[in-house]
Amino acid sequence: MSIYPKPKKAPENNRQNSNDWRLFLRLLPYARRSGKLLALSMFLLVPIGVANSVQPLLIGQAVSLIRQEPGVYEFLKNRSLIEGLNIIQGLFLVTIIIKLALTGYQGYLVQKLGQRITAAIRVDLFHHVTSLAVNFFERTPIGKLITRLINDVESLGDVFATGAVGIFSDLFSMLVIIGFMFSIQWQIALLLISVLLPIAWLIIYFQKQYRKANYKSREELSRINSQLQENIVGIDVVQLFRRENFNSELFRNTNKKYIKELDTSIWYDSAVSATLEWVGLIAIAGVLWAGGLLLLEDNLTFGILSAFVLYAQRLFIPLQNFAEKFTTIQSGFTAIERVNGVLDEPIEIRDKANPRFSILDNKFGYIDEIINGLETQNFTQTPELGEIKFENVWFAYKDDDYVIKDLDFTIHPGEKIALVGPTGAGKSSVIRLLCRLYEPTQGRILIDGVDIREIAQAELRRYMAVILQEAFLFAGDVKSNITLGDSYSWEEIEQAAEKTNVADFINQLPQGYDTELRARGTNISSGQKQLLAFARAAIRNPQILILDEATANLDVGTEALVQQALNQLLTRRTAIIIAHRLSTIRNVDRIFVLKRGELIEQGSHEQLIAEGGFYSTLHNLQMLGI
Repeated sequence: MSIYPKPKKAPENNRQNSNDWRLFLRLLPYARRSGKLLALSMFLLVPIGVANSVQPLLIGQAVSLIRQEPGVYEFLKNRSLIEGLNIIQGLFLVTIIIKLALTGYQGYLVQKLGQRITAAIRVDLFHHVTSLAVNFFERTPIGKLITRLINDVESLGDVFATGAVGIFSDLFSMLVIIGFMFSIQWQIALLLISVLLPIAWLIIYFQKQYRKANYKSREELSRINSQLQENIVGIDVVQLFRRENFNSELFRNTNKKYIKELDTSIWYDSAVSATLEWVGLIAIAGVLWAGGLLLLEDNLTFGILSAFVLYAQRLFIPLQNFAEKFTTIQSGFTAIERVNGVLDEPIEIRDKANPRFSILDNKFGYIDEIINGLETQNFTQTPELGEIKFENVWFAYKDDDYVIKDLDFTIHPGEKIALVGPTGAGKSSVIRLLCRLYEPTQGRILIDGVDIREIAQAELRRYMAVILQEAFLFAGDVKSNITLGDSYSWEEIEQAAEKTNVADFINQLPQGYDTELRARGTNISSGQKQLLAFARAAIRNPQILILDEATANLDVGTEALVQQALNQLLTRRTAIIIAHRLSTIRNVDRIFVLKRGELIEQGSHEQLIAEGGFYSTLHNLQMLGI
């Protein structure tokens, strides 16, 4: 997917350069955060470049001094040979010290800058990814996201550290060298420049080809990570269905494609280095040939010729470094494109500019009147909370393929509702819309008379708790998996565990509430994970409770404990229960029967059985065990 619109009639090269600059500009805000570090590292390039460029000149002066040639500088004339050579040796030592000391420090600064940029981008990317709608994760393999968060982000820091600053350093060194060369002998300098220009064009061509190959290799690396992640997560299915050899063959083929694209990128990278090695030798040979002719005509001294041989060698060293760093930048641009593909992914579900920070704002709208001195309201009655209303709600995951069709109903405060229907009827979609994981395509959803799009998402999700069929636990201790980062007191944690009959199970663990759980809670049973999910909901004291097959993974004994806790948890709360076992929902106030996204029946268990409709058919089939 293209991140930036491309002009329709622009040549291919211009479009590529334009996009490269735009990609580079996306990093500038991160560099500005460390502006002083960047400025200091750039400033150090001046003394480093000058020290590096002066050295060949000093060697040329030493040769001229030994041969007593006319090109010796004034401050060396009228001195003895030993004294002059000692001065040149001292100056040469100073340039070495300056170059070594400042080069090391400057390298440290640019690496530090790169790490800061990398860390900032990684944080922004993580925050953006966790803010995206659920449908993004449903269509994007997890392995690809991991590749972008780790491998690609690492390459981004190199664009500024090793890449951009390094290229500027090499360009500055080349300009200083060229300046010194023209100041002492413009004819040979012009010869070297004439060699330099076509080589620069050739390097740019190789780098463009490298960029294309590098992009393809990163795509294949994403596929490798995706397959690896998929096989590790689904290892039970892989082994139970004897898919080891088949999946290994799939992975082997993907790995071959990755190696093939990687080999192509390595070839172009190596071609640059090999080309510059040969050109460097040709440049030195050219200097010796042209210098020899000028020397025979007495238009050149041995000292200047010696300096030019060293300049010819040093001119192509920064060019070779430039090519290597340009490769780094090309790789970085590939990474920026891929990371921007995620950063530019729109956040579909956003809070409004001035969202309600409390659903109760709608119920207690008269508080402002108290402030104004109007005490005519009766505050002894607490307004009933937990009303849910769907008003002509339509929803499609894709285009016009609606999974929810014109839902229109009201759930009263404190009412217990069950959603039933065959697979694909839209039960889970109703819950996702209510929790605002998706937005309705048409219509609106209200809680206590407030459109949920007017409510801050954090407030909306504090107001309700969802217990899914499979509880997800994070790596960490038991109490952190109950609080999930919110600041609850120790007493509140224990009280929530007691209310949901989880305390006995927790106290039997090796370190109780401080027991460390592995990722996804693999060191406790599915039933125990579900018990913690109930405690997680209870501690938040939600006004609306949603149960999506929440007791399906529990054994009979554990389910009895949970049912006891549920009876207390559901008191004076609105509840929506999704259940496939119709025997578990006989005592709810109303049952909503969904079929292909439409509400076709509603009423109590007895009423629906008496009507002899779709619910009655489902019930009779389950009773018969069909």
